[in-house]
Amino acid sequence: MFRFRAVAFITILLILLDSGRVLCHTKGLRSPRAPSEQYPENSTQGGLTEQQFMLWVKFVGSLRHSAFGRAVNEAFSSRALTVDKNPSAGDFTTIQAAVDSLPLINLVRVVIKVNAGTYTEKVRISPMRAFVTIQGAGAGKTVVQWGDTAETLGPTGQPIGTFNSATFAVNAPYFMAKNITFKNTTPVPPPGAMGKQAVALRVSADAATFVGCNILGAQDTLYDHFGRHYYKDCYIEGSVDFIFGNALSLYEGCRVHAVARNYGAVTAQNRMNLLEDTGFSFVRCKVTGSGALYLGRAWGTFSRVIFAYTYMDAIIVPRGWYNWGDPNREMTVFYGQYKCSGPGASYAGRVSWSRELTDEEAKPFITLSFIDGSEWVKL
Repeated sequence: MFRFRAVAFITILLILLDSGRVLCHTKGLRSPRAPSEQYPENSTQGGLTEQQFMLWVKFVGSLRHSAFGRAVNEAFSSRALTVDKNPSAGDFTTIQAAVDSLPLINLVRVVIKVNAGTYTEKVRISPMRAFVTIQGAGAGKTVVQWGDTAETLGPTGQPIGTFNSATFAVNAPYFMAKNITFKNTTPVPPPGAMGKQAVALRVSADAATFVGCNILGAQDTLYDHFGRHYYKDCYIEGSVDFIFGNALSLYEGCRVHAVARNYGAVTAQNRMNLLEDTGFSFVRCKVTGSGALYLGRAWGTFSRVIFAYTYMDAIIVPRGWYNWGDPNREMTVFYGQYKCSGPGASYAGRVSWSRELTDEEAKPFITLSFIDGSEWVKL
């Protein structure tokens, strides 16, 4: 084992060693370059950055191998930073400042401890700042919030759109959040209102984990954009399509709470073709709240959502699912329930194109294997 770890560590060093700028917190780790190889004199900064980026892509891509990933985590020690609204009590007073202090290309696990308080700011984890952990003092104590919507005007005077409305955006792999609240403060819009999509959390990267977090908003609360994601013991609140996107995600032990005024929907999953390995699986969750709620709307032609061992309150519309106004999608979506309970869980009134799963049909969706979790989930 020691020999393997030593080889792994040396391999990583060879990948990263460079006499240019330091790429991560571990002193001396730099990007690779043969001793005789020099950058052309007319190289631009953009060109150098692109070369560094390609090295990062190759390295992070290699972490899909679970044994190598474990070696990386063991080879590099982690670093901790503290955020506190009191300047004398922490390293930074805003979360974004702590994130911005990291190297542009980060390969070391960095734990950013966010002390109790409400942090009114937008936060972005840039694409190459991998291995970041945001750890709050408790979901009821540490809150990051903002109030943008899709119709908010940006620097150019144009609406920023749903994507950019997010209070907190994760764009780098191997992200983790624990015991913190992500909130979009926009109130619940009236039925039919336009431009009121207001994202609290957007996850646009692979291998992201959320444990004991609150994700609060109204329309389009959680943009589960793409990548493999794991949500455990989280509280997610919204009104319409408040869990949406095209990720491959497992929600385990989560409470999903609707604040819809009239009709609403829990999910709008956007799988677009049969070959995409994406979908949402809710296991041992609770669906509660107000309004008349669909379990999902078929945003994508091949939308895929499963609820298993989940309690459903009486707010669930008997039909359960909506075809997004396109009957053709009824032939291509995959919507299923498995051993769910509660007054809203009855399969008797469900649409004919949804499924009550058998043991064998449910098996691929109800464990961490659904998201290849044994390779990367580390709680």
